Amino acid sequence: MFSKNIHFKNFKIPKANSSSNKKVSKILKNLIKRNSSILSSLKKNYKDSYNKKLLYKFKNIKQIFLIGMGGSILGSKAIYNFLKPIKKNFVFVDDYLNKNFKSQNKNLNIIISKSGNTLETISNFNILRKKNDQNIFIIENKDSYLMRIANKLKSDVIHHNNFIGGRYSVLSEVGMLPAELMGLKPLKFRKFNSLINNKIFLNSLVMNVSNIFGFSKKKKMNSIILNYDRDSEDLFKWYQQLVAESLGKNNKGLLPIISSVPKDNHSLMQYFLDGGKNHFFTFFFVKEKNSLKIKNKDLLKSHNFLKNKNLNTISYSQYLATEKVFKQRGMPFRSFLIKKKTEETLGELFTFFILETIILAEMIKINPYDQPAVELIKKETKKILI
Repeated sequence: MFSKNIHFKNFKIPKANSSSNKKVSKILKNLIKRNSSILSSLKKNYKDSYNKKLLYKFKNIKQIFLIGMGGSILGSKAIYNFLKPIKKNFVFVDDYLNKNFKSQNKNLNIIISKSGNTLETISNFNILRKKNDQNIFIIENKDSYLMRIANKLKSDVIHHNNFIGGRYSVLSEVGMLPAELMGLKPLKFRKFNSLINNKIFLNSLVMNVSNIFGFSKKKKMNSIILNYDRDSEDLFKWYQQLVAESLGKNNKGLLPIISSVPKDNHSLMQYFLDGGKNHFFTFFFVKEKNSLKIKNKDLLKSHNFLKNKNLNTISYSQYLATEKVFKQRGMPFRSFLIKKKTEETLGELFTFFILETIILAEMIKINPYDQPAVELIKKETKKILI
């Protein structure tokens, strides 16, 4: 356990690689000392580039459209769904609009694009915007298509820190402006300062990265997330982009795959247990108090063991059973058991996964901050449209 709300069980590896642990520990120490804009955004003293008066200006708007792609929007979407219910209705536009899409008469649109030239974001905003809408643009402070549109509409512009890539921007203004409009507090998310003084957290992180590095050397490249909480699906879509886009270069990297369990116990689990062995696993379970209960009077005698149980309790038993089977078969897995969903809990998870990814990149000797292959498709798409 590295916090009161997260019970973390690391990979159980018979022989720990001490030289790998020392190398990971050294990289982590250097990373903490480094003056990194990304890590700065995880700290409690990070200065957001928006004025708090802006939040007051939009406090009465009930429906907010967040328009963006990838890292520009996945973090906010993860926050909204992990911590719901949220009083305001957020609509996330992170794919091309469906022709049946409908919106209210007057909305607040938050348009997020680091470059200001993201094709899907430009197209969706063009179709979605109505005359009476209010708009906030979160973009880099440079000439771009969206900057010109923002100036034309005389909209509010928040400057996206150009040293923080989209997939690392969740605790910067990119994720925290929407979070504040949700009624949440950025300071509660930014847990870096306390976590780097938490020996259990640091030791867990070092052992975790060392083990994953060891898996990659043995060609275990598939990182399978066994997610028991449907409201956390967008958290792992954020994680999926973070890992795939940061580490997938030079014929290296990891492939994060999200599996919804216990549903996938009736399909993919057969392959996980009896198929190829080039995987390692992450169990993720959330304890819930208000879960639907079994109707005792409708139970047949054969299933009296379900009496007084709720769905979360039943699902938890499946989680424990799956862990037990994996352990018996010597399959590598780690587990996150979430006891309570809070801003602090989510901030700790964001910090853990960001540090894990950056350190892994240094271990496998790649740049975790670019995405050259993705840029190729953008260039070819523009050529075709022209």
